[in-house]
Amino acid sequence: MTTAYRKIGIIGAMVEEVELLHKHVEKTGAFVKAGIEYTEGLFQGRQVVFCKSGVGKVNAAVCTQLLIEAGVDCVLFTGVAGAVAPSLNIGDIVVSTSCLQHDMDVTPLGFARGQIPYQDTWDFQADPALVELAGSVSEQLFPGRTLKGKVLSGDQFVASRDTVRALYEELNGACTEMEGASLAQVCHMNGIPYVVIRAMSDKADGSAHVNFAEFTVQASINSHAIIEGMIKQL
Repeated sequence: MTTAYRKIGIIGAMVEEVELLHKHVEKTGAFVKAGIEYTEGLFQGRQVVFCKSGVGKVNAAVCTQLLIEAGVDCVLFTGVAGAVAPSLNIGDIVVSTSCLQHDMDVTPLGFARGQIPYQDTWDFQADPALVELAGSVSEQLFPGRTLKGKVLSGDQFVASRDTVRALYEELNGACTEMEGASLAQVCHMNGIPYVVIRAMSDKADGSAHVNFAEFTVQASINSHAIIEGMIKQL
């Protein structure tokens, strides 16, 4: 896959991911806006700008808009998430086909759950070519552990089996996290292609028993490998 992307934006949700980028990107500059540090450089010979978004939809939205204003023409986002689709296990990868805010709920006024009132689009589609590339690279690295599906976002940590069931049955979600849909909305508003890549840290139902600190390190390594593989082909 060869594209005309001049400058690629990379957002990591975790400190560990950004540290790996700092180690592998040949830095050419840096700047701080809205308290977020952005680093510019060359990665696999391509111009990139990368940063850590911070937790939650507002942080992700501000971060993404500033990244776009820095001149990127596509955005790649990585991090961890809670599995919603029953087929997913801890460590599996979800590549977003779209992103939707599950905590946008105006159903008492007759809107569908997740629908942003008076707006034509609320299920924000990821770029098909980026989805295909991310899925292909992930499957090569982690055979049989990649699912393309809808990423659900909300400013809440989901730890209820009933909530997980509803997110899957009502919204057809693959996983749930706290940033992707706001990033997707900002990209949609600016006409910028994006894809979200998430490693499953738990089942989002309170049942997982995992050393999260250890998992975060491994998830960061895996996410970095996917991004590196994508950059080589972009």
